[in-house]
Formats: sequence, C-alpha cells, structure tokens
Amino acid sequence: MVDDLGWKVWQYTLGPSIAIGTGAFSSIVVGSILDKRGPKPLIFTGASVSAVCLVLLGIQSSLMVYLFVYLIAGFVGWNLFSPFVVNSAVNKWFIRKRGWALALGSSGISLGSLITPLILTGVVDTFGWRTGYFSLGVLILILVIPVSFFMRRTPEDHGLLPDGIDDYDDHGSSDMPESEFRPFNRSEAIKTGSFWLLVFGFTFIAAGLACVLIHAIPFSQESGFARTVGAIGISVNGLANLSSKPVWGFAMQRFHPRFLVVAAYTISSIGVSLMLVSGPISLIPMLLAGFFLYGFGFGGTIPLSESLWARYFGRAHIGSIRGITQPVRILGTAVAPVLVGLLFDVTDTYRPGFVLVIGALLLGAILVFLSREPRMTAS
Repeated sequence: MVDDLGWKVWQYTLGPSIAIGTGAFSSIVVGSILDKRGPKPLIFTGASVSAVCLVLLGIQSSLMVYLFVYLIAGFVGWNLFSPFVVNSAVNKWFIRKRGWALALGSSGISLGSLITPLILTGVVDTFGWRTGYFSLGVLILILVIPVSFFMRRTPEDHGLLPDGIDDYDDHGSSDMPESEFRPFNRSEAIKTGSFWLLVFGFTFIAAGLACVLIHAIPFSQESGFARTVGAIGISVNGLANLSSKPVWGFAMQRFHPRFLVVAAYTISSIGVSLMLVSGPISLIPMLLAGFFLYGFGFGGTIPLSESLWARYFGRAHIGSIRGITQPVRILGTAVAPVLVGLLFDVTDTYRPGFVLVIGALLLGAILVFLSREPRMTAS
C-alpha cells in the first residue's frame, strides 16, 4: 500500500494508531452496554461495521479517507468484538470453570495470530493489498456475524446458573468468591486499592510484552542474527503462547491466579534474559528458547488477568469495570515500544530497553501479587 499510493510509513501506521486510541476510549461506553444488553448486539454491529470498513480500505486511495475509515473502525468496529468484549462475556457464564473457559477461549486469539498472517500474505502477494482488505472483510462477515447470534448476556437470563450447575446449594457455595454474592459496581470498584494494583500491574505487563513483540526482529538483527531467525522466533513465541493455554487453564483450577501471575511473568522474564544473553555468545537455540519462554508466560495474560478481575469484583458489572481500565492499558502498550525505540536510537543497542522490559514484567507481577480480593464495606 505504501509503495502503491506513495505514502510515508508513518502515514500508514497512523491509521491503526488512531483506531487503537479511539477504541480505548470507546471501551468505557462499550463495557456499560455489554453489562446491560449482552455481547450479541455489540459483536453483530462491530463485525458489520468492520467488514464495511475493510472493504472501503481496499478501494480508497486518499490518506484522509484512509484515516477516517480507521477512526470509524476503531470506535464502533473492531473494539465491539475484541477480546475485551468476548472475555467479559465468558466471565459472566463461568465461575468455578472460569480458568478453563478463558484459557480455551483465548487460544483462538493465539491460533488466529498464527494462521491469519499466512493466509493474508499469500492473498496479498498473489492478488494485491486491495484484495487482501476485501478478503479480510468477507472473512469477518462469514465467521463472526453468525457467531454473534448465539451469544447471550448471562445464564440467569435463561433460567440457568454459571458452569451449568443446577443449584448452588447442591454444589456447595463455600468456595465461591464473595464478589459473586455482592458484586461491585464501577464506582465502588475504583475506590479499592486492588483495582489500581491490577490496573497498573497489568499495564506494566502488557507494555513489556508489547515491546518484545514489536522489536523482536530488529532486536534479533542487532544481536547478530539474520532477520529470518527473528521471524522464526516470533513463530516460536506464537506456538508457545498457544501450547501454554491448557497449562494455565489446568493451573487456574488449582491455584489462585495471583500466584500464577508471578509464575507466568517470571517465565517470560527468564525468556527475555536468555534473548539478551544469546547475542554475545551467538547461540540461536538460546535465542529461540528465550522466545519460547517469553511466549509461554505471555499465553497466561488473558486467562489470568480476566479471571482476577471477575474474581475480585464479580460478574454483574464486569464489562463497565473492565471498560474503564482499557485506556490506561492501551496507552501503556502504545507508548512503551516507542520509548524502547528511542532508547535504541540514543544508545545504539536494545540491551538497556530489554532490561527495562524485564523490570516492567516483574514490577507488574509484584503489583498484581500485592492485590487482595476486596471486601464490600457496610454502607
């Protein structure tokens, strides 16, 4: 697209950046709608708008049109069927089996990130970028819109209970989190210390993870490896991310997610450390092992974070509570990779930036570990 239309690279990347920014702030409204109306209208609307926007991106030749389409797609398109919406819906349907449900659901993201680039690269190389946009729009129409008709707000709306149980009394309610019986609303949640520990903890974690993913190939080149080795490393990360889902799902049924957060990002930190060491000693297997460990810990991000939010604050208002956290998290993931890039420009090496990434992952894990399930005070 850049070569065909004569644009600068920064102009091309400005579109997705606008979409990310508008999506972050629209999440505040989207979360409230999710709690009241459920995911069906959101997913249907978001998929429909996104499909139209992708077709428009494939036929436009104007930078202003390109940016405007991304603005619309970010505000009322992709964000309406994003992991934030889907995982909030999953949280409303599961309590005891939440770990397994979130792990299984998020595996689709990992699988899609592996398969979609391969398919679209072939389409673009063979038929051009315009056909690539059109094909992606058609895929969304075919795959996402039909799924939206099966989505429901809560099991209670249909005379059911979470996890498919018949009665709380028959299955025991002593192991239920307190928030299940007295859920927090958004204004109550933001007054708790645990809310802010989770917000900033997971923001540091997301920022650190994004830095490695975005700078993976140039980091590999700066470390003395071929560009193809960095690309293989990204694939290894994706496979590790996907393969870790059953492990985290199994572990979440047996251990508190706070402890697993520490485990996940300690593993990722060790992975980044191996990546740093691999360059000076020119060991490709060590670099790839680092990518694997980084991806394995990365794989726990969605199930662990979403499980903690629901466990701490309950299911009833999880959409509106999660929605208000999105701008902070997305801002962190947008700014951090830029800072690592600037640090590279100043020092001519990725080592200081990746050391800071390790610090961000560990600091985020510590903040989450320090959080506790908040208790509702008597009014």
